[in-house]
Amino acid sequence: MAIRDVLMRGDLALTPSEEKIVRLLLTDYPTSGLGTASSLARRAGVSDPTVVRLVVKLGYAGFPDFQAKLLAEVEARLHSPLLMMEAKRQSGSSDSAVLAYLDSVTAALQKATAATPVQSYERAARLLMEAKGEIVLVGGRFSRHIAGMLAGYLGQFRTGVRDLGVLSPQLFDTLADLGRRDVLVVFDYRRYQLDVMAYASQAAALDVRILLFTDQWLSPISDLAEVTIVSPLEVASPYDTLAPAIAQMEALTAHIVSMLGEDARARIERIEKVRHANAVTLDSDPQANGARQTAGPRKTPGPKSAKQDDQA
Repeated sequence: MAIRDVLMRGDLALTPSEEKIVRLLLTDYPTSGLGTASSLARRAGVSDPTVVRLVVKLGYAGFPDFQAKLLAEVEARLHSPLLMMEAKRQSGSSDSAVLAYLDSVTAALQKATAATPVQSYERAARLLMEAKGEIVLVGGRFSRHIAGMLAGYLGQFRTGVRDLGVLSPQLFDTLADLGRRDVLVVFDYRRYQLDVMAYASQAAALDVRILLFTDQWLSPISDLAEVTIVSPLEVASPYDTLAPAIAQMEALTAHIVSMLGEDARARIERIEKVRHANAVTLDSDPQANGARQTAGPRKTPGPKSAKQDDQA
């Protein structure tokens, strides 16, 4: 169990002084616990022995044990692909590396099923579909592509959907138009981007409601989010997988589809008419369909004879 989860256990019987320490640890997690026990006690306004008693009550052998586990969490959060390259290098043939990777993705997808309660998807769906204002989506270097996919789905169901794409300094100006009627959807996985966290933090200060997709170590944005959907990332590769995150996004979309009302269905019908009128896809282009039906199979020319070459 992550230390944050231990600190948030509802069955803990804490004294007022211990509550001060826990509150401080959670407010600036995990950096607040990386100093000495004395510095933590001083900032919380309690005695050194109170800090030691608390960590023992939480189930740790002492403050060094508590801090060692906290550092392990930090290390797990901050591992870059370069640092993990040797640790996860596959030995053997390239075929075995491919199969090992695919097996590990399958395992991650199975873990994703239990990583987030079904009720969270229900709350997320209602948060998105019942919002009176805008739905704004943002993500990191790779996860922003999943944000774009979700924006594409949501745009069929409702108006006021905006995908920020690559988060530039100019896009921070969009915060000026956001407020309590709006929802921010954030995709943020380790190694948590500073610009994404800054945007979410400033949006939260404006009372914007936040839906967060993140990993099992929890982006710092989880402290601000109304709903959090957690995805396992680790696979047999130096690079984390986003396959479970995509599956969770699509599962949320499927849940939204199951609860659509007549207004949303009518909107989808209008969008389909627009696409058909503009021949956006192959199945909506009569000329392309007619050409496919009349052309028949394409013939591959065989080798020419010497006489045919002379006549060409």
